[in-house]
Amino acid sequence: MGYVIKGETCDWEVVIGLEVHCQVISNAKLFSGAATDFGAEANTQVSLVDAAMPGMLPVINEECVRQAIKTGLGLKAQVNTKSVFARKNYFYADLPQGYQISQADQPIIGAGTIILDMPDGTSRSVGIERLHLEQDAGKSLHDQDPKRSFIDLNRTGVALMEIVSDPDMRSPEEVGAYLRKMRSIVRYLETCDGNMDQGSMRCDVNVSVRPVGSDELRTRAETKNVNSVRFAMQAIEYEAKRQVELYDNGEEVVQETRLFDASTGTTRSMRSKEHAHDYRYFPDPDLLPLVFSDALVEEIRATLPELPDERKDRYINDFGLSPYDAGVLVAEKDTAAYFEAVADGRDPKTAANWVINNIFAVLSDKGIGITECPVTADNLGKLLGLMADDTISSKIAKEVFEIMIETGDDPEKIVEEKGLKQITDTGAIEAAVDEAIANGAKQVEQYKGGNEKILGWFVGQVMKATQGKANPGQVNKLLKEKLDG
Repeated sequence: MGYVIKGETCDWEVVIGLEVHCQVISNAKLFSGAATDFGAEANTQVSLVDAAMPGMLPVINEECVRQAIKTGLGLKAQVNTKSVFARKNYFYADLPQGYQISQADQPIIGAGTIILDMPDGTSRSVGIERLHLEQDAGKSLHDQDPKRSFIDLNRTGVALMEIVSDPDMRSPEEVGAYLRKMRSIVRYLETCDGNMDQGSMRCDVNVSVRPVGSDELRTRAETKNVNSVRFAMQAIEYEAKRQVELYDNGEEVVQETRLFDASTGTTRSMRSKEHAHDYRYFPDPDLLPLVFSDALVEEIRATLPELPDERKDRYINDFGLSPYDAGVLVAEKDTAAYFEAVADGRDPKTAANWVINNIFAVLSDKGIGITECPVTADNLGKLLGLMADDTISSKIAKEVFEIMIETGDDPEKIVEEKGLKQITDTGAIEAAVDEAIANGAKQVEQYKGGNEKILGWFVGQVMKATQGKANPGQVNKLLKEKLDG
């Protein structure tokens, strides 16, 4: 049994669907030539179309259409070669048209599938209902003046892909896996940067609960514009418990839009949820239906990169990695590229262990990404090479690695300058072994009495005498020969 909430009246399961808004990577907006740079000074990226000046007409940006098709193909979804833009009528101060140009019943992308990689190494699929293109609204600024609010229209008209899932998820963990996988796919495709902290990827979380064993879909509440994976998971935990408490108390869940408060981990009501008919959708009279050929779809399909699922399969089949390790390494495109550079010509399992255990620890400690890692893939590869050819032991490698973190230096240079090359001279190792045996009469007696674990004590003595530079294989071999002889 998965994620279940114990209620007063019964056990409850949670039903979750997501609407993820992904900002399209494009130099211009969906219907104008205005720029889309993040962080630009307010109202410096606004065309007459974005400002809804009288007489201005939208002109569709072909690059945004291509990016939507590419994303649909990446989601293994149906590409609709004919779709229609519609006006979604509602008033917001930061939406000067008084309506949003979106797509209603004829989206550009239809049903698809996304595969979730769960922490226990298992996978499961979640259905994609649709992907449609729409324009973003502007931003209201309420903290610039004690009496007035200001409007920044830089975001107005920026192209968004709204990706709607089926209500297939049943736990906060699955939602976390879904958002991470969606972010991974759009980053691989380079159709959205996936930066949730900048608002270029954000989600609306739809939650309902029902008794375990039931297949009904009860009234859901939507938590709007959640901009982090962790917050989305927290919002679901809170919402599910809130709804269970309502039902247990004989009350009903109201269909509404709610806001998430990150400081308390709770949600609160924002407004009653509009129904589709409230928006009075109708085809936008200024835009003809969007029609393109199958040849264009195939042309874009030919440009698709290797995506996370295919890359994961290759790591499992060609490199012999576990599903978990492969999933971790392919999650971010830059991490996968780093790993492959390290593993080039070397043992892939060793490379995977060093990236996952050592490099990830460095990134976590320093709060940086893989592209900022002080240890380059080339240098980590060289370090693994020094171990593979017995130039240094694994113990010395860890010492060299610590220096690499601080200096970013080449490991071959560090080993040479600090005289850390492994001792492979049998005579030198034999002398250290003889000394350890001579100084450990009590331990020799234990070994001969059948305590083979005491061999570790002798190895430790030899490594101490050689400052960790003796070849461990030769040390063990010589010790056994002399103690058994």
